[in-house]
Amino acid sequence: MFYPELTLGSVFIFPLSSVLVLIFRTFQIKTIITESCFPSNTTFIIKVSLVVNVASECGFTDEHYRELQQLQRDFGPSHFNVLAFPCNQFGQQEPGSDKEIDSFVRRVYGVSFPLFSKIAIVGTGANNVYKYLIEASGKEPDWNFWKYLVDVNGKVVDAWGPKVSVKEIRPKIADMVRQIIVGKRDEL
Repeated sequence: MFYPELTLGSVFIFPLSSVLVLIFRTFQIKTIITESCFPSNTTFIIKVSLVVNVASECGFTDEHYRELQQLQRDFGPSHFNVLAFPCNQFGQQEPGSDKEIDSFVRRVYGVSFPLFSKIAIVGTGANNVYKYLIEASGKEPDWNFWKYLVDVNGKVVDAWGPKVSVKEIRPKIADMVRQIIVGKRDEL
């Protein structure tokens, strides 16, 4: 089975078989959390991912960050990652700099999942990652904390708005991670 290697840094999209796969490069979007949680030369093998647009000053911030960090602790980083993309497009609720965002989420929530530089996720300036997620799911974020579940092949499995808690989608993630583990065990 082919697993594209992902390095901390930028995300762009390329076609692979009939599926668009997220690939991380170092020249478009940088991670905010690098040396503190991952060495700068860290590579990822694509795995189940929950891609989330985050904001520090939203009414959904506390619940979502706590639940996202718990998911990362329980399932990551071998088979699962939360991929967080700060965005200031909805209610101007992510006004801080990358450094301020990083400091806040590590201090308050102990975030250990990849957190990327602030991007636009909708409109003409939308990042390619979100263009792909929106096109593949048919669901466009209209607020903070939209969640896109992506399988090991880079295919968008489902998407949920901010009113759907991470706890509600946890069983689906657990099932996908379980399938990876069982598959690896069967390969032995």
